[in-house]
Amino acid sequence: MADLNAWDSFYVILGSAAGALIGLQFVVMTLIAERPQVGTGDAVSAFGTPTIVHFGCSLLISALIRVPWPDLLTGALTGGVVGVCGLIYMTITVMRMRRQDAYGPDWEDLTFHVFLPVVAYGVLTLSSLAAIGHTGEAMFGVGGATLLLLFVGIHNAWDSVAYQVFVVRRQDMEK
Repeated sequence: MADLNAWDSFYVILGSAAGALIGLQFVVMTLIAERPQVGTGDAVSAFGTPTIVHFGCSLLISALIRVPWPDLLTGALTGGVVGVCGLIYMTITVMRMRRQDAYGPDWEDLTFHVFLPVVAYGVLTLSSLAAIGHTGEAMFGVGGATLLLLFVGIHNAWDSVAYQVFVVRRQDMEK
């Protein structure tokens, strides 16, 4: 368990950032909600909600790393379950993306809304399970996956705001 202590500051910073960004995303969604667009409910489920889930997962992993687990196996299996749940959630997210018709995702959207989160949750799952035998090395995988989820969330939150400001608002002004 000494390997976890070396990561203390990393997860304090990561968890704090994720918590702050969750709050900021709620503020942005509240401001956007003043002028809802027709048919955007499905698009929010496909593109907005996963951003909060990714921030929340970063916060959750940061908290789980600091739990005084009775043994490494319990902690590692818990991290693996979080990763598997993330992969299941991404499957649901892809189905939501296909079902919604308010927005057609381009290659950048597919990269940041599908590919990178799937990679992060997959690495989280595998690294958590690898921690049973290779704790030191696996912590880099868990840390990288958690950081990737935070960066994906930042990108996607910015992308949502930029879309609302530069596309939707411009369309409203042209009417």
